[in-house]
Amino acid sequence: MKRIVLPIISLFILGCGNDPIPKPKAYLRLEYPEAEYKKVESSLPFTFDKNALSASVSKAKNSGNVKGINVKYPSLKATIYLSYKNVNKRNLDSLLRDAQNLTQKHTMKADEITYKPFENPKEKVYGMLYEVGGDAASQSQFYVTDSTNHFLSGSLYFYAKPNYDSIYPASEYLKKDIKRLMESIEWTEH
Repeated sequence: MKRIVLPIISLFILGCGNDPIPKPKAYLRLEYPEAEYKKVESSLPFTFDKNALSASVSKAKNSGNVKGINVKYPSLKATIYLSYKNVNKRNLDSLLRDAQNLTQKHTMKADEITYKPFENPKEKVYGMLYEVGGDAASQSQFYVTDSTNHFLSGSLYFYAKPNYDSIYPASEYLKKDIKRLMESIEWTEH
């Protein structure tokens, strides 16, 4: 009996000591390389600046009058999907409405959706950037148009379950690339 009781008492005495101290909150520190941009000639009637961190620009499946390209970021497990449509006198309103409705579909999961208008009168590029906060499938969406011939919409998606805290650093980094893409658009056919 002494052989059993003595080790148990020793464990209680040695086990009692300082109260445990919780570890301070820590945040994931991710460092991305400084963006280096170069102009890309696409198979579509526009050029834009692309970050060297993106591996490639690939042609997406085309359906009807919609043509697309994808800007892939394998190291960030993300892709910016770009869809191009020709504008005519009758379809600009519906193209704008569709782009806005696509963003609004994320309201169920989003904590907030902010928008920033964009204008580049010199290159005839006008549009809107939507930033989606929370666990939504897409963190950024945008469209640009010249209002007469060209309409380009884009969405940022990650190849991961949308967990806002985890993808936030990459999302912020890619948001800068999207802004640069919008700023650098030049229509090549009129």
